Amino acid sequence: MAERPVDRWASGAAYEPYVGRWSRRVADTFLDWLAVPSGGRWLDVGCGTGALTGTILAQATPSAVLGVDTSAGFIGYAQTQIDDPRATFGIADAQALPDADGTYDAVVSGLALNFIPQPARALGEMARVTRHGGTVAAYVWDYAGEMQMMRHFWDAAVAIDPAARELDEGQRFSLCHPDALAALYREAGLQAVETRAIDIPTHFRDFADYWSPFLGSQGSAPSYVASLAEDMQAAIRDRLQASLPIAPDGSISLLARAWAVQGRR
Repeated sequence: MAERPVDRWASGAAYEPYVGRWSRRVADTFLDWLAVPSGGRWLDVGCGTGALTGTILAQATPSAVLGVDTSAGFIGYAQTQIDDPRATFGIADAQALPDADGTYDAVVSGLALNFIPQPARALGEMARVTRHGGTVAAYVWDYAGEMQMMRHFWDAAVAIDPAARELDEGQRFSLCHPDALAALYREAGLQAVETRAIDIPTHFRDFADYWSPFLGSQGSAPSYVASLAEDMQAAIRDRLQASLPIAPDGSISLLARAWAVQGRR
């Protein structure tokens, strides 16, 4: 078996067309559901390209938002995209946040909690820096089910390369399920824990619009594709093109489901 490729998280410009554009749409519904009062201080943990941070600024009327991530490339990209004076960005480890206890009214994380080596430790840190009565919330893709863009990809990849099964996020991340998320939150001592599904349509102009983001080398599936020889890439591409629900006009309409969780400090 070939050496397992390392997930790459360095180029915000390459990641954005992969799932950054879809995360923004999930963030709209996510923030409506949280209903955090205006004027609060927010922390976005694992902020990536700034998809959730930007939506907080546009929708939640915060007094300030800090976005943190371990990727300097993603932080740099977010800084170029968001010039709101209420927003700041910095490099930080979710498992050891630098802030004092009770600093924020809301601490959130979009599409990052499952990638943190010790998610329970990270959630403990998120809770620690939230004020009593404040909101701690996150969302993750439903990799094993209805995040169809990735589900179609991994099903095709495993059919061509059985070794890809261990790389499939649906296999790797048992946390990405509502029961597991709720259990993690309760074990962290959070109260009034709730979960919900957030479904958004993901529409692709044509097969190239679907496939080209997988060639960007950012994230799990694109990192795997980058590790393959050209003939293996072509075989997966051809299987996908034959199996996706492509409309007569060439467009592809899929569903993306995220599981969201929130609790009170």
